[in-house]
Amino acid sequence: MFDINKIRADFPILGREVYGRPLVYLDNAATTQKPRSVVEAITEEYYNVNANVHRGVHYLSQQATDLHEEARETVRRFINASSTSEIIFTRGTTESLNLVASSFCDEFMREGDEVIVSVMEHHSNIVPWQLQAAKRGIALRVIPMTDEGELRLDEYERLFNERTKIVSVAHVSNVLGTVNPVEEIIRIAHEHGVPVMVDGAQSAPHFAVDVQAMDCDFFAFSGHKMYGPTGVGVLYGKEDWLDRLPPYQGGGEMIESVSFEKTVFEHLPFKFEAGTPDYVATHGLAKAIDYVTALGLDDIRRYEQELTRYAVRRLSEIEGMRIFGTSEHKDAVVSFLVGDIHHLDMGTLLDRLGIAVRTGHHCAQPLMTRLGIQGAVRASFALYNTTEEIDALADGIKRVSKMFL
Repeated sequence: MFDINKIRADFPILGREVYGRPLVYLDNAATTQKPRSVVEAITEEYYNVNANVHRGVHYLSQQATDLHEEARETVRRFINASSTSEIIFTRGTTESLNLVASSFCDEFMREGDEVIVSVMEHHSNIVPWQLQAAKRGIALRVIPMTDEGELRLDEYERLFNERTKIVSVAHVSNVLGTVNPVEEIIRIAHEHGVPVMVDGAQSAPHFAVDVQAMDCDFFAFSGHKMYGPTGVGVLYGKEDWLDRLPPYQGGGEMIESVSFEKTVFEHLPFKFEAGTPDYVATHGLAKAIDYVTALGLDDIRRYEQELTRYAVRRLSEIEGMRIFGTSEHKDAVVSFLVGDIHHLDMGTLLDRLGIAVRTGHHCAQPLMTRLGIQGAVRASFALYNTTEEIDALADGIKRVSKMFL
């Protein structure tokens, strides 16, 4: 079982006060706090191992390269990829999604071809495809959902036709907390000969991911949402697909040879890693993975699901409460509105009580339209949150609500 006090001690920021009140940090879907082990690893590398990676013959460069490539192996084990050649370091989920959208469309999509996404996607899994639609005339087809926030798989299967080239869906909704049945989504797509991109930004931090068992063709996640540094993320791709995709960017590191007549690209994964990588951040990401792995991803999932159920129960007791996303398959996120109180007003006043939540459309405006709202308040949980913090949230909402009576 979790020793929650010991875990919280690993995150110094959780001990600070905001407006003279203990910080209650419930904005983890936006970014998580970082444990000492991650921050200390980053500091240690900058102080003692800082040198550009790859090709350097001197000691520091080789040492930094070793840490960088060891991080790639750590990521490979974490998501159970078959090879480090399938692990590409990016700046985050957004860049990973843009990379796939750009390179895949360059190679495989023509005017009139279609990509399937869902109504609950983050903008980073909508806008890159729309940019490609404007450039080359492809179309987006959208999987609808039920009022409970579950994707309509019957409608999904009917979206396929001979022009469908790729499916790109979120593993977990950043607004509803719905854990989508990606294995079934992938199975159906593969029956039609269509590859699947999975946005794992909200799943990798919360439960074990096995890309081979899932059988996804691409998978992306971000370091900063799973206790690692900002500005680093991962794109997993099956080697066969990555071999066939053209590079996303050009420059140093991603070439084997260059002349004014011809460039030969480097082998995987370096073909997609132009320029100097954030090799310190990749080491920090590896330390974050080590941290959650040591705690146990199954235990993390159980604990966070208990928190989520407790939060839904406590918030449901509040008069005028509307919770968005009531699927039984829900994890670590509760989005809500109370009566006619504007989400920004609720979030601002909760902040004065030391409670950090997210307000707005959460980069999911099409989903807001489907829900018939302009925005919502979102409380999102991590392994260091407690039931006492959820009690503070519920009490805070009640206090704010009384101000609007």
